[in-house]
Amino acid sequence: MLIAAGQEAQPRMLFDFHTHTILSDGVLLPIELIRRAIVNGYSALGLADHSSASTMRRVIEEAARDCALAARCWGFQALPGVELTHVPPEAIAELAAEAREWGATHVIVHGESPVEPVAPGTNLAAVRCPDVDILAHPGLLQAEEATAAAEHGVFIELTAKEGHSLGNGRVWRVAQAAGAACLLNSDTHFPSQLLTEAFARSVALNAGLPEEALPEVLVRNPQRLLAAIAERQRGS
Repeated sequence: MLIAAGQEAQPRMLFDFHTHTILSDGVLLPIELIRRAIVNGYSALGLADHSSASTMRRVIEEAARDCALAARCWGFQALPGVELTHVPPEAIAELAAEAREWGATHVIVHGESPVEPVAPGTNLAAVRCPDVDILAHPGLLQAEEATAAAEHGVFIELTAKEGHSLGNGRVWRVAQAAGAACLLNSDTHFPSQLLTEAFARSVALNAGLPEEALPEVLVRNPQRLLAAIAERQRGS
């Protein structure tokens, strides 16, 4: 892209930590999803395929290879994480710790969405776990859960995914009241579900966020998570 004299390219400010590939139930290879995210204007992309005790190690290791390839050839930051999905609440801490050991850059827990039969207690177990980074689409988020998320530094997800997004308005209100940090993810399974800056803003505004909250939710909180991931990697 040509830049007119006196102008500078604007830095990309589009972040998304929750996407799926053919390693679980998405339709693209990790490297193709990464490529499409670059074309969409992403700043960083997190892969977080559905995982449990049976698949977690393979998913992390296979995604990590394409993330490394994207970094080496395209200079793009792609992150091999996992989404612990429908695992028993009492197993979340154990599996999240194992995911870290196997190289997951970030751990997401599939929360108590209004459209899936997630085991009760999943939200609370996730936000109390020191190895969990994001509680995804938590549905009827409770004040106790949001308070624990704030205390343990777990981010609460606002989601662009149909169905799961039915809870966004309540999630934002309860998280705000408790001082818990929110960020917005796509939960992409198909290329058409990837975010654009305009769509991310629209999802946030339709969840009831005021305009002045958008920089924190869409940019600063994702940057905080990236900084935490970088700090963990330096310490490993």
